[in-house]
Order: sequence, then C-alpha cells, then structure tokens
Amino acid sequence: MRSKLKNFDFTLMITPLLLAVFGIIMIYSASMVSAVVEGLESTYYLKKQLQWFVLGLIGFLFCSTFSYKYYQKFIKIIILVSVILLIGVLLFGDTAHNATRKIAIKSISIQPAEFVKIGLILYLASAYSKKQAYINDFFKGVLPPLVLTATVVSLIVMQPDIGTSAIIFATACAMVASSGIHLKHIFVLFSISILFLAVTIPSMITPVRIARVVGAYKPFTDPGDVGHHLIESYLAIGVGGLTGEGLGQSIQKLGYLWGAHTDFIMSIIAEELGIIGVVIVIGLLAIIVLRGFYIARKCDDHFGSLIAIGISTMIGVQAFINLGAISGVLPITGVPLPFLSYGGSSLMALMISVGILNNIAMSVKRQEQNPKKVDRQKMQNEENMFRRRNFPRQKWSNQTMH
Repeated sequence: MRSKLKNFDFTLMITPLLLAVFGIIMIYSASMVSAVVEGLESTYYLKKQLQWFVLGLIGFLFCSTFSYKYYQKFIKIIILVSVILLIGVLLFGDTAHNATRKIAIKSISIQPAEFVKIGLILYLASAYSKKQAYINDFFKGVLPPLVLTATVVSLIVMQPDIGTSAIIFATACAMVASSGIHLKHIFVLFSISILFLAVTIPSMITPVRIARVVGAYKPFTDPGDVGHHLIESYLAIGVGGLTGEGLGQSIQKLGYLWGAHTDFIMSIIAEELGIIGVVIVIGLLAIIVLRGFYIARKCDDHFGSLIAIGISTMIGVQAFINLGAISGVLPITGVPLPFLSYGGSSLMALMISVGILNNIAMSVKRQEQNPKKVDRQKMQNEENMFRRRNFPRQKWSNQTMH
C-alpha cells in the first residue's frame, strides 16, 4: 500500500476531488430555491449529488489501483454491454424534454451514454494498440474500429443526444490521429467525415434545433423564448464582475435561469464568485487535461497512451461545449460541466475516468524508476512488431520451429 501511495499522481487525485467537492457546494447554492419550488427539500439535489460522489470516489480509488492493462481482457464484454445499454435506452428509457437518454431503476436514474464514452475509449485504445504492426493499412488497420464507433454514435444521436455524440466524435478523432496512422489516411477520414455530415445534417434539422441555433447567435430576437436561457446567463456573468456577489447570493437562480445547477452551473459561479472563480475552475480543468496529455506522451505503452489521450480529450471537449453554450459560442446541447454540474452518471463516469488516468500515471512513474526494464520491454515490442510486419504469421512460425 505504501508503494502504491508513493506512485500516486497527487495532481490527478487532488484536482478532480477539489472540483467535485466545489461542485457539490455550488449545486446546493444553485438548487436550494428551485428544489423548494418543486416541492422538495432544499437539500434534495445536494444529497443526491453527495451519494453519487461517494460512489464515484469508490470507483476512482478502485480504478486508480486496478492495472489499466487488464481492461484489454474485457474489451469485448465492455463494448457489447455498451451497445446493449444504448439499445435498451431507445426501447425502455424514460423520455423527458423530447429526449430519451436515461434508464430508471426504481428511484435511481442512469444515463448509459456517459459510461459508454469510457467504454469506447478503452475499445479504440485496445484496437489501435493491437494494430500497430499494420496501422498503415487503411482497410485492415484503420477502418474496422471506426465502424463500431459510428454505430455507437448513431445510437446516441437517435436518443437524441447531439452533445454527447459530438464529444465521442471529437475524442475518436483525437485517438485515431494519435494512433500512428499515415497522414494521407487522416485526410481520407476527414473527407469522409465532411461528406457524412453534409448528408446527415439536413435530415437532423428540426424546428427545435433551429431554435437553439437562433437562441445561441441571435438571442435578443426572441428574449422571451429561445433566447431566454442565454440572456439570463449573460446577466449572471455580467453581474458577477471580478469578485462576484458572494456565495449563495445569486439572483438568477431564483427561477430566472432554469437548470442553474445543471448545464448553467458556471453562470452561477460567475455571478456569485466572479471572474476569479471562473478562472480558477477553468484552470483546474486545464490542469487535468494537460496532465493527461503529458502522461500520454510519457507512457511507453500504446494502449495506455491512447487511453490517456482519449480521457483528456473527452474532458477538454466536454468542458469546451458546456462553456461555449453558456457564453453563446455554441448552441445549448445539454452537456454538463465536468465534475461540477448536477448529474450522477456524469460525475461517476468522470471519476472512473480520472481513476484510470491516475493508474496510467502510476505506471509511468514506475517506468521512470526502472528505466532498464522499460528499455528491454520497448526493444522486445519493437522486435515483435518488426517480425509481424516482415513475415506472415505462418511463415514466421515455421522458421521458428526449424
């Protein structure tokens, strides 16, 4: 236990915990009034988020100590369960606000897409790490994992959940681009993506989505309806100024800004704690993302490196989409702010993700402490890759026997 604690990446341990605890405080501040209006206790959302935080903390500690390399043994099960859950949402999920994203089991509501994001990262990392010997073969090394990725994204789009689909798409792009594929294949994939979007976007246009775009870029044309949320978010951010009105002193949370404790939690942070509070939160999120990319660069294992890239990209893109929505840069899509917004599935999935990232960081520390062992393993991996590239499997087997 002492040796494990020694190798812990305390940056990746303390930073997400600080954000999650701060998020719980802000959720209570932002939701106490709306909870009473809904006929609930003022601490209702606080207690629910605390329960999920405890579960997320358990998941974080477990994944921090469980070797990430073992996930490769369960990839088929993980991706199969992910697809089954997404199909289950479409067939048996609860519909709210014209979307079917959650499965309710008694009083517990789970959003499977949040956990599917982790499963897909593990799958893509496993697939491309195993295909390094023929990664420059487009049809054999690059394309097959993307077919399953497209299937998962399609199932999430059908819910519909455009925000989560965009996060998965961006994460997959980052992982594929980092897998070692040829530059011309990146261009081919980019062209296919543009063509796919050109074909699918017209069919996805609905009056609700048009209203969201209008609300994002021309909110004052209809301030009472489609532009209401963004205008109230502007007011919250503007009133906060540099230091804010003080913790618990928000006016916008008193029924003016709907969902203040969910997607618009940063607007309340800006109003109560000012730009200083916003900068601190964004800084802590940036530390997690940048630390993840640093770990990916240092990790000598393709599987671990790709996982770190996937998790870091996922958190970074999710934060960007949320912050873009509350500031009018992007349309509102219902994406929570990582670690801070109310939502049990999102919080628990993120805690598990940074737990896995922490375990990869621990592996990197062990590599740095024992570089000779790492060099021998790296040489062996390169030799095996050379053999697979230059000899068919059967031919190599025959040469070895003789």
